[in-house]
Amino acid sequence: MVHNAYQQRGGEDSVVESEVALLREHGHEVALHLRHNDDVNKVSRLNVAAQTLWSTQTTREIKALIEKFRPDVMHVHNTLPLVSPSVYWAANSLGVPVVQTLHNFRLMCPQAIFLREGKVCEDCLGKLPWRAVQHRCYRGSVVQSGAVAVMLSAHRALGTFQNKVSRYIALNQFCKDKFVAGGLPAERISIKPNFVSWPAQPEWGGRSGGLFVGRLSEEKGIAVMLAAMRLMPAPGVEIIGGGAFEAEAKAVAGAGYLGFLPLQDIMARMASAAFLVLPSVCYEGFPRTLVEAYASGTPVIASRLGSMAELVADGRTGLLFNPGDAEDLAAKIEWAQSHPQEMIRMGQAARQEYEARYTPERNCAELIEIYRAAMAQSG
Repeated sequence: MVHNAYQQRGGEDSVVESEVALLREHGHEVALHLRHNDDVNKVSRLNVAAQTLWSTQTTREIKALIEKFRPDVMHVHNTLPLVSPSVYWAANSLGVPVVQTLHNFRLMCPQAIFLREGKVCEDCLGKLPWRAVQHRCYRGSVVQSGAVAVMLSAHRALGTFQNKVSRYIALNQFCKDKFVAGGLPAERISIKPNFVSWPAQPEWGGRSGGLFVGRLSEEKGIAVMLAAMRLMPAPGVEIIGGGAFEAEAKAVAGAGYLGFLPLQDIMARMASAAFLVLPSVCYEGFPRTLVEAYASGTPVIASRLGSMAELVADGRTGLLFNPGDAEDLAAKIEWAQSHPQEMIRMGQAARQEYEARYTPERNCAELIEIYRAAMAQSG
């Protein structure tokens, strides 16, 4: 398992840890090669740009690890910026099949989430990503956007993404369709969602209020959430997380702004909430909080956008609202608050969805099947 960890820990980091633990629990030997973005601060920007394109350190370390560990397959998660696509070439040169999980849309969009100025943008889908440099899409920097755009363009030209990866994992059908539209081979993209372990049956009595969990950032729709809360006399939504909108969240939610909480506390609040709100204004890959909500029997009120419109069955496992529309979100929250029995019914359907699709056992079986397909393809 190979991963470039983020400076601000996110869902991808949790998925990597969960999948490593899952495989080990089922008797598989797993070696984890981890690089961390904290190391970016230790080298020059020119060095980081060079490693983004091709990391000699990754090549050297991965080849040594393969020689020592002799894996059946190498599973890659994030490669930006320090791992780089050189990891695929290193494995390929030693005959090890590669599986790549596509957690976001980085291979199609340097900014990774198809969002510009608060709105969905697909200008680079299936094209050379020069527009991302023009608009400073990655970290608001021409230089850093250029480094990612050069990496993508160079490795497309080299055939890295077409020829050096045995199998890709998309998190849902919507994401797979976008990757195919961007040029990845459809026949090599498998669909496997995220999972969480939640064996206990939920309790549905005594639930109340809503919950927002995540980064307080533009793409997560927190501004829409706060605008909706201002429209309601008693919104009753607690906010967990931190980020750029922290001061505004404190002002609007008051005591309902809880800041960062340990996962155990988040899950306890999730299990007692009447609903979770996912107001994202970008294409989500597969929000881990959605699986956590379903596992705890909590329905989800989500933007009718991208994969969320696929993952939340409107009126069955939650409610959908028009993306970016604070009035529509406020109306859905008020409906949820005034129809507790209907929300309990949706929560029960959400738990059934979890048991059918998102358990560790189901996920492990799907993951091993993908590994075997990659091994068979590599001969």
